[in-house]
Amino acid sequence: MLDGLRARLEKLLADHTPPGDPRARTTALHAALLETKVAVSAMRDALSATEQALLAERRQLEDSERRGQQAARIPDPETVAVAERFAERHRERTGVLERKVALQRDELALAERDLEQLTVAYREARQGTGPERTPAQEAAWRDLEAAGGTRPETDTTDELLKSQLHRADLDRTVDAQLEHLKQKLRKEP
Repeated sequence: MLDGLRARLEKLLADHTPPGDPRARTTALHAALLETKVAVSAMRDALSATEQALLAERRQLEDSERRGQQAARIPDPETVAVAERFAERHRERTGVLERKVALQRDELALAERDLEQLTVAYREARQGTGPERTPAQEAAWRDLEAAGGTRPETDTTDELLKSQLHRADLDRTVDAQLEHLKQKLRKEP
């Protein structure tokens, strides 16, 4: 399912994105993002259904093993043989469902990772910060930089300012907690 989804997404992007047209690429990314979200939701539903089937099969296995033990207490070899055949079928089915659940979880993890990457690509395309900028966008950024502006992805002073503000907030919090403890110690006899 995942390979088919990935192939359809790549084909959709390739077919509907003329070179150098960021709006078309953004629209195609949005369509691919929606399709991927639907596919991930369907995969989650399928996993849930398989997990429920596994729980039911485990209960049936427990029941058949219990019945086999009860049949062993009575001297009827045919009943014991039938009970053992049922238990063996349920063991095999449980094993198959356990492997299926593991594979579905792995496939879902891959699809969720693809969804996350597609979401990031879509956001970048909408904001114009993706790697596929048009020549006009690059020229606009160069003009902004020449006028003293900075690109969001290269603005180190902004990150430094955020870090300093965060550190100041932490210092204020620590100071307030320390003052509270001092007052508490002063009040104790």
